[in-house]
Amino acid sequence: MFDLLVKNAKLSDRNELADIAVSAGRISAIEPAMEAEAANTINADGNFVTPPFIDSHFHLDSALSYGQPRINQSGTLLEGIQLWGELKPTQTVEDFRNRALEFCRWSIARGTLGLRTHVDISDDRLLAVEALLDVRKTMKPYMDIQLVAFPQDGFLRAGQSRTNLLRALDMGVDVVGGIPHFERTMADGAESIRQLCEISADRGLLVDMHCDESDDPMSRHIETLSAETTRLGLEGMVTGSHLTSMHSMDNYYVSKLLPLMAEAQIHVVANPLINITLQARHDTYPKRRGMTRVKEIAEAGINVAFGHDCVMDPWYSFGSHDMLEVASMGLHVAQMTGTRQIQTCYDAITTSAASAMQLGDYGIAPGKQADMVILDCKSPTDAIRLRPARLKVIRKGNIIATTPKADPTVMIGGQSAQVDFVPAGMRSV
Repeated sequence: MFDLLVKNAKLSDRNELADIAVSAGRISAIEPAMEAEAANTINADGNFVTPPFIDSHFHLDSALSYGQPRINQSGTLLEGIQLWGELKPTQTVEDFRNRALEFCRWSIARGTLGLRTHVDISDDRLLAVEALLDVRKTMKPYMDIQLVAFPQDGFLRAGQSRTNLLRALDMGVDVVGGIPHFERTMADGAESIRQLCEISADRGLLVDMHCDESDDPMSRHIETLSAETTRLGLEGMVTGSHLTSMHSMDNYYVSKLLPLMAEAQIHVVANPLINITLQARHDTYPKRRGMTRVKEIAEAGINVAFGHDCVMDPWYSFGSHDMLEVASMGLHVAQMTGTRQIQTCYDAITTSAASAMQLGDYGIAPGKQADMVILDCKSPTDAIRLRPARLKVIRKGNIIATTPKADPTVMIGGQSAQVDFVPAGMRSV
């Protein structure tokens, strides 16, 4: 007797439909047409069953603060930073907590059960840290949340950042963050990387730095981050987020840089929605796309993930935390429309993102934690194309969210028609 049996699931690694059996919160077996009893049986009806979506770069402390204290009229990064600086002193622990909890419900509804969020430690009160530590604990039954100690105002540039960052880590924050390109000089940026990576090595913690979020091709802190990673033996533990300056670098330098990153086993997180919105604001035409070289980085054997970064905050007025929207934008901007490239973009919001976060218990395989999402579609490609309903969201073998299947009935010219946006010849595929 299993606790849960998911029947007739379409999985990405097999052609035939399969049944997924779950016991004690873990996947016990995956076999076609299992003859078994279960306390709860779900018929996936040939729909695509995926591991949950993972957002490996987000800012939960600012999420859903859109319009506070006012709307970002220019839509620029600098005005967003100014607004956040004005909003922070007015916020309470309850403000941070309530917005974050509301947002987590959005995430679950969208099938996102893994989230790495950068939390600003520049405010000496560390109210956001206190709030998000509580949110992480509250949401643990439903999703995995990692917190990054993020010195938003600069690690060396803001006087108390080192003290605050160490305090945040002592409170239980998971990951060491940084923002080297925001320091006063390139030399200070490199020094901040050295100090932050040493803190990581001393404490055995992961690193995730906002790195080279700039249009300046001479912003080359990812080179220093790779070198420090190798020097300190942190291979596989370090993430460089954004890396938008790579979009503007000359090809010869990038040909030298990519092997250094691969040697250091750096993870890369691009943020398609935000990168193409905030970058290249000084350009007229030709106008740069702004997002880092996702295709070339992936082809170099470097793990690449996508993040949503922001939802309805001072920097970004849009979003509902649909990671399929992120994958779609990344695919289009990077011109990754080849069959394998499409899968790479889907992996960027699932398996590759889980790898960056070192979520070792992730995936649909026997022995893994039984976290999965049943999508109203047949494949990863159609998931990106259609952004379908998350019919069932399952955590540790328990159904935690349900969305009804979309009704395909529409009235066209006064007559009822069935429109599901799938070509007739592909409905049985």
